[in-house]
Amino acid sequence: MAGEVRALFRSVPVLERIRKNHGLEHATIHLLSAKRPPTSLAGRSDHRGFVLFGNVSTDAVAEAAHKALERMRNGEHHLAVHPNCGTNFVTSGMLVGLVAFVGAISLGKTWRTRLERLPLFMSVATLTLIFTQPLGMTVQREVTTTGLMGDLKIISITQHQAGRWTVHRIETSS
Repeated sequence: MAGEVRALFRSVPVLERIRKNHGLEHATIHLLSAKRPPTSLAGRSDHRGFVLFGNVSTDAVAEAAHKALERMRNGEHHLAVHPNCGTNFVTSGMLVGLVAFVGAISLGKTWRTRLERLPLFMSVATLTLIFTQPLGMTVQREVTTTGLMGDLKIISITQHQAGRWTVHRIETSS
């Protein structure tokens, strides 16, 4: 099943573009965070590029994005995977939700039985959350991002304010 999902993402050009942009987004965040800790950043990728939310200068974003692209082209593909990616949260949420559903239907018919089993169920849900973290990183690496940039190019970087956030749009082409 995982291989089929991976093959689907890699065979559809628009999805492959999103994977590249998602990887470049993560690599850019890695470089910005390393240079300016603690920097609060968030991103969102699509087929045309990605958006970064965070109070950093356009020059810093441009420098980090170009350097990230160069470093991944030179083999640093690991930069495409980030521990705070939404893929990790979705993976964990789905599996903990499944455990919660199974626990809810198996806790018993009476309130007393349910309360007696609740500590066990909470332990299983917590262990599921802990063990899904590496799984989310694998899903990122294999499905939702790539560090293989191919002919991806950064074509523009624009900035605007959205409330207290500085927002940068990084447009790419391939």
